[in-house]
Amino acid sequence: MKNTVIIKSFPSGIVLHLDPEPSFDSLLSDIADKFRESSSFFKDARMALSIKGRNLSPKEEEAVLDAIAQNSQLDIICLVGEEDEDTNQIFVRALEQINPYDESGLCSGGQFYRGTLKNGQVLETESSIVVLGDVYPGATIISAGDVIILGGLYGKAYAGENGSPGRYVVALEMSPERLKIGDFKYRAKKASKWPIRPKVQPKIAYIKDKEVVMESLTKELLSELPI
Repeated sequence: MKNTVIIKSFPSGIVLHLDPEPSFDSLLSDIADKFRESSSFFKDARMALSIKGRNLSPKEEEAVLDAIAQNSQLDIICLVGEEDEDTNQIFVRALEQINPYDESGLCSGGQFYRGTLKNGQVLETESSIVVLGDVYPGATIISAGDVIILGGLYGKAYAGENGSPGRYVVALEMSPERLKIGDFKYRAKKASKWPIRPKVQPKIAYIKDKEVVMESLTKELLSELPI
């Protein structure tokens, strides 16, 4: 079999290099074979996944994740776009702001949710929320606390729904249809559309000078914010 799929393991997760030439169906079959062969090596490790070599649509990304889940015991916790450790460390730091969650999926500061929110779905909580997945256009997440999305935010997100402005929204990829923190709305320049996705740019939205600002998420910024 041609080496159309290459798996590279690094400390924070896996980089999946895909040949841009084959059909997606053929590539998906090769991905399944590769992870089936590597299942004894990775076992049930919890890892981030980065896909390189070709641009995939959200549906194709979901198909890749399904192929990995069906052919290995790997627990893919998020999809990232860079091979270095900085992106993962940023989100580890962000998660720590909410406090570690226990085995039940709940923590003293918030709730832990695994899954993708699709068009028409609404997730609402009285605490902070960590989402391992994407929030698709037409989906809504509402939190009385903070919102951390280890995936893409393409739908609607409301943090500090109880009126508190001292909250924030974090996403691995930030392109919301609508975003609100407390009583302040974020004014996007353009309506959200599914992009051909370049490198992931983690961002954080928070209140500054009585308006919602959105900035690149860095360790330095996290240390400066009152979160």
